[in-house]
Amino acid sequence: MPDPTATGVFADHRELLFSVVYNLLGSVADTEDVLQDTWLSWTARDRPEVTNPRAYLVRIAVNTALAKQAAISRRRESYVGPWLPEPLVEQPGADESAERTEAVSLALLVVLETLTPLERAVFVLHEVFGYAHTEIAGILDRSPSAVRQLAHRAREHVHARRPRYQADPDVQRRVTEQFLKATLGGDLESLLELLAPDVTLWTDGGGKVRAAALHPVEGRDRVGRLIVSTTKRQGPQHLAIRYRTVNGDQSALLFDADAPFAVMVLDLAPDTDQIRGIYAVVNPEKLTHIDDGSSTDRSDPPDHHQS
Repeated sequence: MPDPTATGVFADHRELLFSVVYNLLGSVADTEDVLQDTWLSWTARDRPEVTNPRAYLVRIAVNTALAKQAAISRRRESYVGPWLPEPLVEQPGADESAERTEAVSLALLVVLETLTPLERAVFVLHEVFGYAHTEIAGILDRSPSAVRQLAHRAREHVHARRPRYQADPDVQRRVTEQFLKATLGGDLESLLELLAPDVTLWTDGGGKVRAAALHPVEGRDRVGRLIVSTTKRQGPQHLAIRYRTVNGDQSALLFDADAPFAVMVLDLAPDTDQIRGIYAVVNPEKLTHIDDGSSTDRSDPPDHHQS
């Protein structure tokens, strides 16, 4: 049987480990696999030798995640359409730990996909979790100067593609409501007013359902017309909407007959609060852990539906 002390120590750090690894991989299933391997390594260790369990567990989890990256990348090469990270949905009234809520936005995770695995690990550990370069060097078994170079490249790459900006939650909620009203109502004129000129649409169906596009779509007019035409052509007749925090952003969950249909996350431009990114996750395999929260949800009126 596992040592209860070992179990308790691992449990104390599990939320941190989950958050770190999820931000490296963007997949809950892959993250859980890494945590399982980390747990096995931890229980097999002669733990009296471990003077800093937190540092040891983070080191094992990060390096296990990096070791799995090649296989994960190969798997994603055959993925149908755009691949988006699996959304982390905060349930209403949930007692989320501060470390779990360090999951970065869906928009930033998409940018992090373009980094090398080592660059991403350094960026996440330093920029998200505040690890010093010397600490990261120990985790990755690299020199501090090599880590600083990785950090510089990653930071330049990320900031060039997505400048730092955190939208006001109330504004994000309001824009999301307006977006869904225009989309589900087929109101192209109102929709175009909400979209930034350089807006990009990602729809992740994974080949499991028919998504709007098999490639990211760019430009206000193209995105607006595609959304309206797709909604009219194949959208469900009756959708219930629940508003949740998804990866730290105010977002929308859409349900069709109590089954999760989509997670909709909007990324807003810092200067205009127009929509510069639309992330629609409709792959049912990425929505299995989501429920409508109707028993505890008080964010919507009981009849908040769209026909």
